[in-house]
Amino acid sequence: MYSGEEFQHGLRTNIFGRMLFVYDSIDSTNASAKTLAAGGATEGTVVIADHQTAGRGRSGRTWLAEPGSSLLFSIIIRPACSIDKVGLLPYVAAAGIADAVETLTGRKCECKWPNDILMSGKKCCGILMESSFQNTMLEYVVIGIGLNVNQKIFPQQLGRTATSLLLETGKEFDRRAVFCQIMASLESRYIDAGRGDFDHILKEWKARASIFGKRITLTQASHTIGGIALDLTDDGGLLVETDTTRRVFHAGDVTITGKIRGHN
Repeated sequence: MYSGEEFQHGLRTNIFGRMLFVYDSIDSTNASAKTLAAGGATEGTVVIADHQTAGRGRSGRTWLAEPGSSLLFSIIIRPACSIDKVGLLPYVAAAGIADAVETLTGRKCECKWPNDILMSGKKCCGILMESSFQNTMLEYVVIGIGLNVNQKIFPQQLGRTATSLLLETGKEFDRRAVFCQIMASLESRYIDAGRGDFDHILKEWKARASIFGKRITLTQASHTIGGIALDLTDDGGLLVETDTTRRVFHAGDVTITGKIRGHN
């Protein structure tokens, strides 16, 4: 595992990654970051690990990564935004990561709702965002990121749905350089969001999405809804037209099942 100084060498940021906690192995970078945030850690603090023994994705899923092959880290942010804008923060993260990966690889990324990054239709990166509130005030947000960088082999159940930068390009990447590029790209968009410029970020995210105007199924727990994905709402929800009405969803697993149709 690289040292903190090695990860920070080449950083072009003023906030993100300037305080860094590095572990060979940890249960969960998000769990550690939340503990640090609750104890007053400064904005931009990063927890990074070579391996997670209890890494988590959305809905409590396990995040599987070959030790030493991926970037597994969590960032603490303390955004000065209203509660109704918290749902837009995953799009800030996804747009920043997608831009960084495209810059490094020269390959196009797709943003999959709500918070995955795909290459060639397969998942290369997942984002897990966890927030803490005190009454009606947002205290902090932890952005957990798992990016498959040099992973060559995936468990059998993921072989058809997961990929890595190495598998997409045929070359290995210096994880330190990847980390620095992601930090710069994320911080740039986070600063834009701090100025209230979410419209630009959402436009960027939607330009990389293939869901809109298509028939989908959306699954929450054991309940599945069918409809057409129309747009994102002002608070980051997914607007879906079903056979009977229009509904807004803020979580769920989406599968595209039908052809494109015109939409506003």
